[in-house]
Amino acid sequence: MNKHLYRKYVASALAMIMFFSVFAGVHKAHAEAALNVNADGAILVDGKTGKVLYEKNADNVLGIASMTKMMTEYILLDSVKKGKVKWDQEYKVSDLVYKISQRRDLSNVPLRADGTYKVRELYEAMAIYSANAATIALAEIMGGSETNFVKMMNDKAKALGLKDYKFVNSTGLNNRDYNGLQPEGTGAEDENVMSSRAVAKLAFHLINDFPDVLKTASTPKKIFREGTDDQISMINWNWMLPSLDYGYQGMDGLKTGTTDFAGYCFTGTASRDGKRFITVVQNAKDASGQGGYSARFEETRKMLDYAFSNYTNVKLVPKHYQVKGQKTVPVLKGKEDQVKIYTKSAINMIVLNGEEKNYQPELVLDKNKVNKDGELTAPIKKGETVGYVTLKPKNGEKVSFLTAEGQKKAQVDVVAAEDVEKANWFVLMMRGIGNFFGDVFHGIGTTVKGWF
Repeated sequence: MNKHLYRKYVASALAMIMFFSVFAGVHKAHAEAALNVNADGAILVDGKTGKVLYEKNADNVLGIASMTKMMTEYILLDSVKKGKVKWDQEYKVSDLVYKISQRRDLSNVPLRADGTYKVRELYEAMAIYSANAATIALAEIMGGSETNFVKMMNDKAKALGLKDYKFVNSTGLNNRDYNGLQPEGTGAEDENVMSSRAVAKLAFHLINDFPDVLKTASTPKKIFREGTDDQISMINWNWMLPSLDYGYQGMDGLKTGTTDFAGYCFTGTASRDGKRFITVVQNAKDASGQGGYSARFEETRKMLDYAFSNYTNVKLVPKHYQVKGQKTVPVLKGKEDQVKIYTKSAINMIVLNGEEKNYQPELVLDKNKVNKDGELTAPIKKGETVGYVTLKPKNGEKVSFLTAEGQKKAQVDVVAAEDVEKANWFVLMMRGIGNFFGDVFHGIGTTVKGWF
């Protein structure tokens, strides 16, 4: 090959590589160009499967402020479900909770030193008004002390499979606001931190494991201790709820957060037209690069507008689908030597508009069901699971999910479409004889052919 042809060949190869590399990243590039979210960390995910649609510095560990309270909510709702805590259970105010509740510079509902409060009203104060003293009260109810509860928070984060997190208190305050009474073993200036991916994963678990949380999180206004001398109007800090200042159609959660360290943060979720998305922004900023109360809502709006406009929930694989060229699996010791297979149900997934054909169904047989030659052994029952079909992007794009459970929603079991009974001993014997003589005659034929 002469130098001219060689250079032409190399140039063509490089062009092809660049083409496929660009194509593989087309979704990511499309999202980044369309969004350009102005925040230190951000992520956008499908609320039903946890499929990641956009991310920016999603693994950087940053302050989370009162988004912390989502973990306190999760543990509380889990405790109520398991009967460890009851909604009408009463709580007597501790000295720490009383002192924190009197701080007007913090988000709070004032609590009486000699007061008794029910779990439900403390929960509503936390979820709607981000009340810090009420949150500590709940931590004391569940953990005996906030110190014990912080350990519960970190343990639960590990159990949920979160990465990149550290909890030092139940509220999201900077520990300096405790005036020396912060949980034991934590520093005087410590503050809770998580990555955007970890926050989104926590939110994903919260709304899917305990969907009723949205009934409280979506409450725009409520009177705490209505009808008493202590009543106070609670306006939800999530101003993107439809009836509030930055109202957004379908918005029903989830939690804001603000400290000097964390900046303006927000975990949002909205549902519309059968689609639900979760967003996270950390230290959101406005166009001038300055932090501002409204910046977190404007950046969230960007992501939600993009998601609702550009993604559709599509049936990528129908029920009883058969993969081309793999509609049957060979069977050993059966009355039939093969069995038809198909998908048990459909696969629905959120995809970029017009990209439905980019996903290739791929059959994976269960290694515990087939031998090294890919054969099943009779008897086989109709409906028996023999493997699964998963979706593989044709363009090589990496599809990521927040959880393994979400990943499984992008695959479906493959089952036998019919029964295959085991052949009786006589049939098996005759097959064995037939196979033996077939091998003998094949060997003789090969030998004879070699003679002539």
